[in-house]
Amino acid sequence: MKASEVAALLDEPACAHNKKEKSGCAKTKPGATAGGCSFDGAQIALLPIADVAHIVHGPIACAGSSWDNRGTRSSGPTLYRIGMTTDLTEQDVIMGRGEKRLFHAIKQAIDDYSPKAVFIYNTCVPALTGDDIDAVCKAAAERWGVPVVPVDSAGFYGTKNLGNRIAGEAMFKHVIGTREPEPVSAATQAKLGAGVKSHDVNLIGEYNIAGEFWYLAPLFDELGLRILCTLSGDTRFHEVQTMHRAEVSMVVCAKALLNVARKLQDNFGVPFFEGSFYGITDTSQAFRDFARLIGDPDLTARTEALIAREEAKIKAALEPWRERLQGKRVLLYTGGVKSWSVVSALQDLGMNVVATGTNKSTEEDKERIREIMGDDVKMITDGSPKALLGVYKEYQADILIAGGRNLYTALKARIPFLDINQEREFGYAGYDGMLELVRQLALTLESPVWNKVRAPAPWAVQKAVGQPLVA
Repeated sequence: MKASEVAALLDEPACAHNKKEKSGCAKTKPGATAGGCSFDGAQIALLPIADVAHIVHGPIACAGSSWDNRGTRSSGPTLYRIGMTTDLTEQDVIMGRGEKRLFHAIKQAIDDYSPKAVFIYNTCVPALTGDDIDAVCKAAAERWGVPVVPVDSAGFYGTKNLGNRIAGEAMFKHVIGTREPEPVSAATQAKLGAGVKSHDVNLIGEYNIAGEFWYLAPLFDELGLRILCTLSGDTRFHEVQTMHRAEVSMVVCAKALLNVARKLQDNFGVPFFEGSFYGITDTSQAFRDFARLIGDPDLTARTEALIAREEAKIKAALEPWRERLQGKRVLLYTGGVKSWSVVSALQDLGMNVVATGTNKSTEEDKERIREIMGDDVKMITDGSPKALLGVYKEYQADILIAGGRNLYTALKARIPFLDINQEREFGYAGYDGMLELVRQLALTLESPVWNKVRAPAPWAVQKAVGQPLVA
């Protein structure tokens, strides 16, 4: 990838942070890729496309632990879960065999799995040696008649956020707009009823972690909002091809793939908004924003009826749990859109978020945090165990909600912990997701294990009162 192309991706005009920081968005600083490089960001953004063969072109270490490396779920194909790599060795690099190995890897993937497409992720070593992956992909596509998409995402280009944008750029350059969507089926129209119009929409930055979007999909169907593509949770390749025909796009994760939403608007006139499906308030607002931008009065009326019904139902279901969680103090350490959207969900439950992480949040994310929590909110950028435990103790929190990498910090400190990031096993999106969230919070906070592990050891008690230790 040329330096000018990287600079263009860094200078994203739709990013609120970039508007305030004139030097550009997501600039790379020493150590910035320690939390994920461009390759990591690109693969994470596209890996949930379920019927595609994802090949990592580079040494095997870049492929890492590839099997199911994030918590996304698929309702059909599972090809995305198989890790594929060209496994470049020192001899391949010295002898210049990288392009040949890549060509044969594409052939093997097509022969063995018959994928709808093949994605090639370029990494540092072949980028440094000058492998022309664009030419290899073009030749392979012509040879076997299967789309082969180059994703030039060498890790040294920059951060994980830049990798997200590189992935979006690859989709826009090679995939989006190459197919037309199918007409609405007669069965779907019959479910909606006579005179009710179906509308096509996109979700961008929604990854179906732990299958949580399946809580929301029936509501979209009921409203007649046909999802052309959820880039990229539980997505198929042909769905990405049709994104240009949507009437509205919703950006679910504020930083990832924002360039796709902007380019759909600039090139195809598809308006977009940023929203969240975490919490009752934000979920309802997301549906209202769809109706507002589509501008169909009948859809607006049906949306308000659906919201009233779902809010009444979930509030009644949450009532028995609310007393158990009311006033509990939460330390939330996550980033991006979750730094404010999960705050809103917890406040819907009557919980008090004493501090929230902003390490990967945009300036707009931080502004939303201030709107929700006030100007005096504690924002955390240091996620080291010492810093997190210091804030936990200072603010007298009852539970730490964070990513999986903080699990053992919490367990060693003997404090309740709930995983909120992509490794989690439970979905928390939408109205029904709120019920799952409250159930997991209660189970965690009320577990009898905390009293046990915090109590003095039996032998310490015996020693303190002068009783003999019994073997």
